Amino acid sequence: MGRIWKLGDNINTDVIIPGRYNVTTDHAQLARYCLYEVLPQFSEEVQEGDVMLAGHNFGCGSSREHAPTSILANGVKVVIARSFARIFYRNAVNIGLPVLICEEAVQGSEDGQQMDVDLKSGIITNLTTGQRFRAEPLDPFVARIVAAHGIINYIQQQGTLR
Repeated sequence: MGRIWKLGDNINTDVIIPGRYNVTTDHAQLARYCLYEVLPQFSEEVQEGDVMLAGHNFGCGSSREHAPTSILANGVKVVIARSFARIFYRNAVNIGLPVLICEEAVQGSEDGQQMDVDLKSGIITNLTTGQRFRAEPLDPFVARIVAAHGIINYIQQQGTLR
C-alpha cells in the first residue's frame, strides 16, 4: 500500500532522471535526482511502497537503466501506466522494477490517493475510492526476475535464464 504519484503522457527518461545527474551508477544519487526538474520534492517525500502512475509512452527517450533504477531506488513498489516505451519496460524488468499496464487504474486514480497492488494477481485497489482494477499480472518469468531483484541476480541464483 502506498501513495500514488501520478504523471502524464510521454514522460521521457530525461524527465525521470535528468541527463546532468545521469553520470553515476550510485543508487542513492540517482534516487535523489529522480523527477527532480518536475517534482523536486519527490525524493524527499516518496516512501517505500508508493506507486507511480503514468499515461501513455512512459519512459520514452534514451535507453538508460538509470531511469528505472532511480525510481526503484526511491522505494517505488510498481509503475503502472497506460503504455510504456519498449526499452524502458525491458530495462525496468532487467533491474527488478515491476511494471504493469492498466489504463483504467490510471484513469480512475488521482495523485496523492492510496493504492494497493497485488503483483501476483494483477489486482489494483484504489484504497481512497474503493475502486478495483485488473491489470495483466506479471508474466511468470518476469515475476521471477522481479522477485530476484533483477536479471543479474536471477542468473546468479539460477545459473541460467530458464
